[in-house]
Amino acid sequence: MQITFKLFATLGDYLPPGARYNQIALDLAPGTTVSQVIEAHALPLKLVHLVLINGHFVPPEARSDRALIDGDVLAIWPPIAGG
Repeated sequence: MQITFKLFATLGDYLPPGARYNQIALDLAPGTTVSQVIEAHALPLKLVHLVLINGHFVPPEARSDRALIDGDVLAIWPPIAGG
């Protein structure tokens, strides 16, 4: 199956080679979870703040159970500070 993986702000440094415009298409095994994608790309958990699948929030406690399906868009943002 294939998903679109998007990382924003400082997390963009963790995208694999070949990524364009903060995103890349990933080929994943069926049943791959959000947490498995996070782990496979060595994203620091303290920087994984906002996680969306197809624009819908995935809370931290659901990430290890939420399996991705073909065509999903997984987007992750770090904490944002401003003032």
